[in-house]
This record gives sequence, structure tokens and C-alpha cells, in this order.
Amino acid sequence: MTRWRSLTRDEATARRSLLAIQHYDVRLDLTGDDTVFRSVTTIRFDSRGGETFADVRPVALHRATLDGADLDPGSLVEGRLPLHLSPGAHELVVEATMPYRNDGEGLHRSVDPVDGRAYLYGMCFMDAAATIFACFDQPDLKAPYTLHVTAPDDWLVVGNARAEEVGAGDGAREWRIGPTPPLSTYFVTVVAGPYVRADAEHDGIRLSLSARASLAGPLEAQAEELFTVTRQSFDELHRLFGVRYAFGDYHQAFVPEFNAGAMENPGCVTIRDPFLFDGPSTRAERSYRAALIAHEMAHQWFGNLVTPQWWDDLWLNESFAEYVGYRVAADATEYDDAWVDQSYSRRVWGLTADQRPTTHPVAGNGAVDALAALQDFDGISYARGSNVLRQLAVRVGDDVFFGGVRDHFDRHRFGNATMHDLFESWTRAGAGDLDGFVRDWLLTPGPDVLTLDRAAGVVVRTPPAAYPAERHHRLLVATRGPEGWRREPFEVTGGTTPYSVAPEVPVLLDADETTWAVTPPDPVTMAALPRLLHTLDPQLRATMWNSVRLGLADALIDPAAVADLLAVAPPVEDTADSARHLMPWVLGTVLPLAPDGTLDRVHAGLRAAVERAGSDPELRLSAFRAVVATATDAEALARWTEGAGVPDGIEADADLTWRVLVRRAELGQVSRADLDAALAAGPTGHAQVEHTRAVASLPTQEGKEFAWARLVGEESVPLYEIQAAGHGLWRPGQQHLTQQYVGSYFESLPTVVAHHQGWVQPDAVEAFFPITHVDETTLSQARSALELDLPAAALRRLRDCVDELARRCAVRAAFPR
Repeated sequence: MTRWRSLTRDEATARRSLLAIQHYDVRLDLTGDDTVFRSVTTIRFDSRGGETFADVRPVALHRATLDGADLDPGSLVEGRLPLHLSPGAHELVVEATMPYRNDGEGLHRSVDPVDGRAYLYGMCFMDAAATIFACFDQPDLKAPYTLHVTAPDDWLVVGNARAEEVGAGDGAREWRIGPTPPLSTYFVTVVAGPYVRADAEHDGIRLSLSARASLAGPLEAQAEELFTVTRQSFDELHRLFGVRYAFGDYHQAFVPEFNAGAMENPGCVTIRDPFLFDGPSTRAERSYRAALIAHEMAHQWFGNLVTPQWWDDLWLNESFAEYVGYRVAADATEYDDAWVDQSYSRRVWGLTADQRPTTHPVAGNGAVDALAALQDFDGISYARGSNVLRQLAVRVGDDVFFGGVRDHFDRHRFGNATMHDLFESWTRAGAGDLDGFVRDWLLTPGPDVLTLDRAAGVVVRTPPAAYPAERHHRLLVATRGPEGWRREPFEVTGGTTPYSVAPEVPVLLDADETTWAVTPPDPVTMAALPRLLHTLDPQLRATMWNSVRLGLADALIDPAAVADLLAVAPPVEDTADSARHLMPWVLGTVLPLAPDGTLDRVHAGLRAAVERAGSDPELRLSAFRAVVATATDAEALARWTEGAGVPDGIEADADLTWRVLVRRAELGQVSRADLDAALAAGPTGHAQVEHTRAVASLPTQEGKEFAWARLVGEESVPLYEIQAAGHGLWRPGQQHLTQQYVGSYFESLPTVVAHHQGWVQPDAVEAFFPITHVDETTLSQARSALELDLPAAALRRLRDCVDELARRCAVRAAFPR
């Protein structure tokens, strides 16, 4: 691809004042080779007259005409095709060869190692649409779309409207999709390939699911649950919003190598296919999936029906869908404990981001261009924003909250709006003056820290020094007495708020995590927790662990005290183990900082947790996964590889086998040849990623060079494999082997950002950051790297990584081992 330039807000405002788009007609020919496809776009629009440009980022621009007159293909510079427009109606036609991509953006092409067949999906989010079709790529230039897709005759084709076959011949079929309702460019998608499909119907809406052919079994097995969650969510969303779903059919495509969790394309949601569980799953994993499904469905109204005018209001899409998604999952599906899962999976992500040097307001984040806005898709936009909206809903009540939302939908249907428009709707609905609420909770970054001062008999509220705010916190305080844990309402009204408690009584502030604050346990509570962990209800247990995590990050809690908690009752109740959950934190953060011998203590505690789980299959699975990750016994690990000695009720499936192989690779108990043989025996997409993680984890020069090649672009692989390689490279206990890569990482950053673009670029920077080298020398090198001339996205992620390393160094200095 040629170099391109991200659209700025000023440019978008100028173009919006000039243009009104009437219709897009897009023709895609997907029957060519495996690197490019043919794209012909016809855009009909009206102009007030003046100079502007269309966005197109092709491999080759063959022809462009404006009102039938040829434009100079050589005028295309940095992805922009100049247009000189007279007032009136116009037609732009652009014929181009476009690139298939493997970075999760544009038209992504993935080859399934199981069947060797290609699977495509479109991801137009932010700046990516112009690599599929010519367009005016900004959210406030909506238009209807008609897509004509020519694809091999054994492929399934779906998109934003029902796909109808309109022609066939020479081993290909032509499909027409649309015309659609008015869409922003970033919502346009097409999913094409030899996917398998399941169909259903609910309340006059045709429902469908699709997945790669190799996932036909999981799709068939899980389709009814997926359809049930979808039906229940539609009913609840129709009840809450009072507005019918507006985009026809509702398709959910499980697609490979997807960068995000999902994308809310109207009528055709794309979801990363690891959420179609190819093996045993835990309730937390299924609960998260249910909330994600409801989240993307909420977007069909908030985001799709009414779309932000510019990217700096996109937080509101995500915050709103995050709040409503978890609410719908908890209230309308079997996952009535969805808020507990939200505590484990989202809250610390958000509070951590909000304490970084890169923190930003939830709203009004000043996104000067689309790439800058992408960096604000973080825990602040999702977790903090949803918490603030949840607080607002409680404050004004559902009648006012959803009354304002309905007014917003009515006024801006199929159009664009701003945060100001929404808050005006809430004011009309009776919310009263919200200016102070907006200022303190949405426009002022950083969380307050709430601490208990027993001696003074007060709760102390400490706002961030750089971002003072006068927030009032409404929360619950949990105290442990002779009759058990008791919750009581409490309001923090100033810098200190009176609160008296007996000297020996354990206290957990913000027991149900209803406000937005860091609430580290005080020393009395921390000392009592090891004997009280078994008495905590699920929400209080999640609250406790989040408070401990954040207290450790601020060097307020000794890692040795955390180790005491882990040894007694490791957090297997958090049964998911993706990056934001508790066990990755235990393995990657706590154990390297904790006293010698902690690994053995935690492993013993996990083995005990397997036994305590009894007949609960999900707790046993969660505990045993962590047992594997902390095991050092070569004989036991070898048996588990063969499926022998695995606890009753746990299936020795491919996922568990690869978990064991990754751990054995980290310990140097298997060779590269062993790992290659395991991949050859079961070459799935999941196995490919775990093979990458395992090879990179080997304590050998070969393993580390394998990982390094994926960072610097010597091997071009999708994002999942880049992340796995970075995780494997920096293994605790391998610093003697990885020391040589520390300086090389910082020196190679210009090369890294030149090779990796878009969404992948900052993720690669983070995945390969030398986080296991917790020492002042590495920290000094990292801080020096912040002076490099790097793209804003990469520099921001690097700054977060440096902050994390500095925090770990501070913990080690405060509590030396």
C-alpha cells in the first residue's frame, strides 16, 4: 500500500460543509488471486462547489472519472484523490485494484490451516474503508450502499443487508447486497468465503450465524445458546429503547484473526471466532460472550441508528453499549451475574488506564484525526464511561434516562449527533442540570483514591494532583462482623468524610463497585483477608481482588501479602484467563515481584483449589488451567500432554494440550521439533497461535530469534501471532537469555513502526516491550526511547509500558525481596 494520511477533524468539517452523499454502488470481484481484488465504486453526491478529495488507498488506481471526465490517476497522493467540484449533482467512478490484508483491517484474508481455504471479512473501522472502496471516509457523511460481490460459487456472502444471488457462471456467483439504510463508511462490511451458516427467526427478524467450516461442530453445538441470547437481548432492547431494530436481517459472523472483540456493522456483526468455543468453556467465558453479543446489539441503536458526528464522541457509543450490554445480559439472559464478570474483565483495565500518564477525559478527548481517536479506545472509554452512565441512570432513574435516549433516537434517526445533543435530550426528559456531573465525571481525567483512616475516623478522598475535581461518591461499604458481611450505603462528600469503625473490623469500600475510584484495603483489612476469603460473596470477592490489584500497582500493598492471599485461596472463581483477568496478573506481575518460594506456594494452593472445586466442572477447569501454568514437575507435565493424570471431569482437549506444551516449552522440557510435530498433528488456527507462543517461550536462542523475526517484520503474521510471540519472548526467569534483546528492542522501534501499521502497530510495541526486566537500567533506556520520533499511537502505547515498568520498579523498591 502507498503511504496515506489520516483525516483530520478540520478537514472532515470542511468536507461535510461541501458534500451530501446520495448513494454508493460498490462492485467487488473476489475471484482473482490471493493478494488483491478488483474494486469499482460509483458515488453519487451533491456539492456546494469547491475543492475537496475522495479517499482511496489502492495497490493500483486504474481509472477515475468525475461526471464522465477522466481524472489523472497520478494525482492520487497519500490516499487522497483531488476533486474540483462545481455546485450541483456529481458522479465519481473509481476503478482500482485493492489489497487483501492480514492485519485485521480492510478486507482481511485468512487461510484456515485446517482446510487450506481462504476466509474474508471487511473491517472498515476508522481509516480502513478506503482500502476496499473509494469513499468520503468520515462518520458524518452517511449514505445508502449497494454492493455487488462476485465470489467463487461455493462461497457464502453476507453483508449489511440481505445478500441475493443475481448471476452465476464460470465457477462464480454474483451477489447483490442492499440498498442499505444510510450508513457511515466505517460500518460497511462484507463477509465471504466457504463459511458454514445457521439460521433462525425472532419477532420478524431473520437471524443467522456463520463460521469457518472447521468450526461447524462448535457452531452447531452453540447455535441455540447464541440465538437464545440474541432473542432475549432483542426483546429487552426493544423494551428499553421503544424503537424497533432498523437494519433488516441480523447476522453474526464469527471470523478469524479479528483484532477487536467484535464490530457492530449494521445487520452483519463480526466477532472474533475464539468466542465460538472449540472445547470446554467456563461460565465467565460464556457470560462475557453474552454481554458482548448484547453490547453489539445495543450499538444497532446507539452508534448505528444515531452515529457520532466525529470520532471524539465515539466514547459514547462504547460507554453506552458497554453499560447496556452488561445490563441486558444480567437482566434478560441466564447470566444474571454478568456484573461480576464485568468487575473481573473490565474494571481494573479502566482504572489502570485512568491512572496512566496518557489518561484523558472520557468525553471531549480532542481527537485531531482518526488515528489519534483510535488510541482512546481504551479502558477509559469502555469501563469508566459505562460506570459513569450507570451512575447517571441510577441518579435520574430509568424513566428519565431511557426517555432521553428515545428522544435522541427520534431526533437523529439515521443521522449524526454529538454528546451535547444527547445531554439536551436527557434535560428535556427531566434530568435537570447535568453540567457539574459532566465536568467532574466525563471531562476531568483520573480516578479519586478513597482510603480509610481508622485513627481519624474518616474516609479520605484524594483526587489526582494533576486533575483536581470535587466528586461526590455514592457507594456501599462492606464490613465484617460476627454475623458476617454487612453492606451499608455511604456517601463521600468532601476531602474527608466521617466514618467510624471498630479497630479490628475489616472494611471494603465501594463493595459493589458502583462508583469510579481506587479503594485499596487498609492494613487491618489486608491482614484479615486470608482467613476471610471464603466468606466473600462473588461480587465482594471480585471487589476485593480489584482493590488488591490496584493497591499493589500503587506500591501500597506488599507483594508478600498478596502471595499470602494467593496461597490460601487463589482467584480461580475468575474462570476466564485472557489478558485482563486475574491469573495472567498473578503469573506476570505478582509472582516476579513476590518473595522466593511464592510460585510453589501458589501452585500448592491451586492444587488444593482443584480438590475444593469438587463436582463443579468450571471451577475445576479454571483451577487446573492455573495448575498447568505454575507447574514445574516435568513428569506430571509430560503425563498431562498425553492426557494422563488429568483430574476427573476435565477434558484433555487441544486447548489443554497446548497449555501444557507452552508451559513445558517455557521450562525447556520440549524442543522446537516437538512443537512443530504437535502443530502438524492438529493444524488449527488456535494451534498456530499457541505454537508461536510455545516456540517463542523456549529458553533457547532459536526460540527468541523466532519471536524477534515477528517483531521486526522478517516474518509477516497476523496480530494474534505477534502478541503470542511477544508474550513468549519475555518470560520471567529467562532474563539471562533475553537481556540482549532489551537494548535491541528500543533501538529497533523505528523499524517496528515502519513495518507494522494501523491497529497492529501499537499492539506490537506493547507485546514486545521488555516488561520482565524490572530494573533501573531498563527503565532508563525505556524513558530515553520516549524521545524517539515515533507515530503518536506507538508513542502513546510505549508511554503506558514505561509507566507499568516504573510502577513495578517502585513496588520492588518499596518491598525488596
